[in-house]
Amino acid sequence: MDLRSEAPQNIVRNDYEHRLHEYWTAKQNDPINLLLGQADNLYHHHFATGDFDRSVLDAPAEHRDRLILEEMHRMENDQVALILDGLGTVPATARVLDAGSGRGGTSFAVHDAFGCAVDGVNFCTHHIDFARDLAERRGSAPSVRFHHANMVATPFPDASFQYVVTNEATMYVDLFELFAEFARVLEPGGRYVLTTWCANDAVALDTPEVKAIDEHYVCHIHPRSTYFRALAANGLAPIKVTDLTQDAIPYWELRTHCDLRTGVETPFLNGHRSNVLNYLAITAERVLTPTAAQG
Repeated sequence: MDLRSEAPQNIVRNDYEHRLHEYWTAKQNDPINLLLGQADNLYHHHFATGDFDRSVLDAPAEHRDRLILEEMHRMENDQVALILDGLGTVPATARVLDAGSGRGGTSFAVHDAFGCAVDGVNFCTHHIDFARDLAERRGSAPSVRFHHANMVATPFPDASFQYVVTNEATMYVDLFELFAEFARVLEPGGRYVLTTWCANDAVALDTPEVKAIDEHYVCHIHPRSTYFRALAANGLAPIKVTDLTQDAIPYWELRTHCDLRTGVETPFLNGHRSNVLNYLAITAERVLTPTAAQG
């Protein structure tokens, strides 16, 4: 396939992206992600929805931490079903772009479910190296490939994918720029599926919870309405929107009992419980020529 230049100096483009790159580089050996994936070699950088097995909280002290981590990983694995359900029936001949692919957990899950080709893009070098190594060890290469690239400016030709997914990755970029790129690489009629946490601007903006999460993850949580304006401006029409805000609460409740808790659990819990922070799954189709509208 004819790719654009993947020169590293063109990938991290501005001061914010440099700060974000430094943040992820510093978390290279973060145990909360590495420990969770050891059992099955699926490493995620996202959260989860749905309830957890409450019996793990009553387990003997010498087993409780291990059981909590196993339950958290099960929930994170199950969360990928939100992406798979949104994709629908994917032919094995299809190509899927996983933008902001991290260590490859969602990419591998999509490939395992449908047998299709998946290209992951991420601007964090150690994530890409890690995912490439996993692809070799899992026997998924070359069907699952990972590229050192910025997801708002990917190296792929126009209309080269039938599907695009982002799994909790959109809070690190400008949505209008991102969705314009997805509209470019998607075939007409192609499908985009995303999961995200977002600020419920129908209730409030600039809340303490949103500010705390932004500071913790070096991200910019977008208002809920901005997602729909940016999708529409780029010819991506939502065909299914699921509000999973209440379903997102148990995962954070479980994390408060984990020895690897990071302190971000409280703002997530308070934000979801008060409805100032939403958790959405959106499926959209590429149906129109993108416009020049901005927000």
